[in-house]
This record gives sequence, C-alpha cells and structure tokens, in this order.
Amino acid sequence: MKLTFWGATRQVTGSMFLLETEDNYRILIDCGADMDKKAGSNGQEDETPKLDTGFFPFEASTINVVLLTHAHIDHSGNIPNLYREGYEGQVLCTDPTFSLTNLLLQDAASLNSRRLNEMGKSKKQKVRKKFASLQKDLFLEKQVRESMESVVTIQYNRKFKLADGVDVTFIPAGHLLGAAHLVINVYENGEKKSIGFSGDIGRRNYPLLADPEPLPPVDYLICESTYGNRLHIDTQTPESVLADVIKRTCIDIPGRLIIPSFSVGRTQALLYTLNRLYTEQGFENIKVFSDSPLALESTKVYQKNLRLLNREAKDYYDENESLFDFANFEYLESSKASREVSNYNQPCIIISSSGMVQGGRVEQHVAANISNPYCTILIIGYCAEGTLGWRLLNGQPTISIKDKEEPVLAKVERTDVFSGHGDRDDLVRFVKHQSPDRLKKIFLVHGDYTSMVAFQQTLQEEGFNQVELPAKGQEYEL
Repeated sequence: MKLTFWGATRQVTGSMFLLETEDNYRILIDCGADMDKKAGSNGQEDETPKLDTGFFPFEASTINVVLLTHAHIDHSGNIPNLYREGYEGQVLCTDPTFSLTNLLLQDAASLNSRRLNEMGKSKKQKVRKKFASLQKDLFLEKQVRESMESVVTIQYNRKFKLADGVDVTFIPAGHLLGAAHLVINVYENGEKKSIGFSGDIGRRNYPLLADPEPLPPVDYLICESTYGNRLHIDTQTPESVLADVIKRTCIDIPGRLIIPSFSVGRTQALLYTLNRLYTEQGFENIKVFSDSPLALESTKVYQKNLRLLNREAKDYYDENESLFDFANFEYLESSKASREVSNYNQPCIIISSSGMVQGGRVEQHVAANISNPYCTILIIGYCAEGTLGWRLLNGQPTISIKDKEEPVLAKVERTDVFSGHGDRDDLVRFVKHQSPDRLKKIFLVHGDYTSMVAFQQTLQEEGFNQVELPAKGQEYEL
C-alpha cells in the first residue's frame, strides 16, 4: 500500500492525499485548492481566494473514489476540476458537508464566471491571452452541478465498504458542521492496516458544534498541524469576549462595530453568540446586520441539521425556537441594501465576508468607515499576508482600498475565540488517544513548516518518535 502527499505539505492549504492499495484501488482523500500561492482579492462577497488551475499530478480517470473530510475550499475546491479531467467516480462525505460544499463551489464558480466575463471584454492582448488560457482551466456552475450529482452522503460512525478489503468510517471532527476524521481499513495479505486522517480538528466547547471525537487505534496517522506551535490567546467564553467588545464600541460610545467573518461556520457561531447575549443576559438590542448572501444560505444548512449540533445549542433551540434570529437582527440580501447601511446613523454591528477583509461586501464597509474614529474593526480569524486584514492588523497608518489611500482612524482589534481550529494542546490530546507502541508513523500536514517542526518536537517529547513532515509528491510504503 502506498500513500502520496499531493497537498497541504509544509503549508496550510491544498489538502490532497492519494492512498493506493496493492490491488490498485486508488482513494483520493480531499481535493482542495492551494490558496497559499494564489491568495488575494477575489472581487466577490465570498472568502474564496482564486483556485488552482491546470492539471493534477496524476491521471484523474484512474482515481476510484474521493473521500471529503469537510466543505472548506482548501479541502474541496478542486473537485469540479477533477471531473473535468476525466474522473468518473463518486465523492463520499457527510450530508452537511455535501450541502455546504455545493454552496461554496457554486459561489466560486460564480466568481470564475465574473472573472472570465471581465477579461473577455478587455482589449489588452496580455489579458486576452490569459483569458483564453483560463477558459480551459476555471470551472463554472455547470461543472459544479455535474460534480455534485456524484456525491454520496455517509453517516457518522458507520463503517462503509469501499471495495473488497477496504472500508472507511467518518468520525465527527468538530471544526465545521459536517466535518469528519476518516479511518480507512485495508486488508492485504491477511493483514489489516488502519490509516487515520484527522481532517481539520475542531476545538472543544465551540459555539454550536459538538466536540471532536477521538480516533480508534490506527497504524498510521495523518494529522493537521495548523496550531502546532501555539495556543489560543483568548481563554474567556465567546459570550464574554463579544460582550466586552460591544459594550466598549457600541454602548459606552455611539459607535459602529464591523466584524469581517467567513460566511460558512464563523458567521453562524457569531449570530448564535449574539442571540444568547440578547436573550439570556438582557444585553442591549443594538441593530445587527449580516451582509452575506452565502452566510444566509449556509445558516439554512445549520438550521436543517440541528441533530448534529452540541447539546447546549439543542437545548437553547428547544427553549427559544431559534438559534440565529433575534430582535433588531436583519439580513442584507441585496447589494443596494448593503450600500444603504452606510446611512444608518445609530450604533450597529455589521457582520460581513470575507474574513480576511479582502474582496466582497466587507471591503466596502471598511472603506466607508476606515477613517471613522467611532468605528471598530474586529478581526476574528486568520488573515493571509498581504490581505487588507493583515495590513490592518500590522498597524499601517494608511490603507489603500479600491485604489484610494485612506488614513486609518478606526480602531482595529482581534480575537481568536471564534477560531474553529484546535490549538497545540487540542492537537496533542487528539494524538495521545493513540498508542506510541502501535502507531508506526505520524505524518504532519496542513500547517506552515515552523508550526510542523515545533509540533514534531512536542510529539517526540510525548513519546511519539516516528513523526514525518512529508514534502509535496513524496511517497511512503505503508
């Protein structure tokens, strides 16, 4: 049996791993877009950076099945391209992952269509040449629909037979609705080998989501390492952190709070937390706007999957009959409604994508308020280097937005209390469910190299000596 690492190697994005049995059954685990090398403005409301283009480092038609851990684009974003290049098999994932992946890929396809339309109108020869190339590489809504027709949804914690001598189990991973760890069992030459894939590991006590479950004993473990060298800074509850920020920015002064937030997962956690502040703590009902059509559709998926949420969220729903709707809350569905918020003169909270403050509707909100000393911009997630969010966090005195230089008079704050990734202690806890005596090798993926090296050392101190940091394209015989 052979395992090849085709993505998320010594970097955070582009998850893609190929497992091949001795009978030549080929399993692709995740098929994600590499956003590290192409991160930047996407020109649309979604947080999706530009996706990979070009061919795969293997023949797509030879893959037998794709297993998808969760919906985020760095795990799912190249699935339509895989079908375009000849893949004819199925994609297996949980039901919420299917629904959220469909939304994210349709949003990316819409972006691709917009890019092609804009480039097609250009009279510049260089742009026209690039347009001809991208026409062959960028998937559109038709490809997304065709890909989603081949998805088969799998229940948690039920063993599913893939082929003779090969089965898989999806195990709740936290992190995002529908996210899963995978355990693949392969029976070869009278011997059983178990391979565990962490996917992205969630954190405990996160709003809405159930805690990640441990894996059963495995022989090989592929483990993410996003937070492998650090702990979460904020140790208070999300309610406490958000209450403090709102009091200082919207109550003590008649100000405006802008929260750039990823549409899928992060926004739902925010809205649920705000709802609890207002209903359980008698918090002042300041107007809240959610400005993201994608967030609206994603919230509907959460509402349809109440059974998969944590006990606290279920109890709250039973008592209040709503997780995300509360007094003075409004979705802004149209672009016109989004623009008109600039004329709202009362204290308010605006939640809008993208989370990196790069492209999308949030950019117009920041542009309209960046020089307003009564405005606070609260960064609640990771911002890639070079993005507008990254520049704000680095304290630049002026910011260029839409080719206009603006002085930064608004306050900029950050919190990691809404991060959906487990930190170093969470990752160590996940690995320590395995026995160092049985576990033959750990492969660290989905983290920058510095984080991986630090986490490798931490695991070795815990008694796990066989820890590898695979390079892209590196093969291992298991």
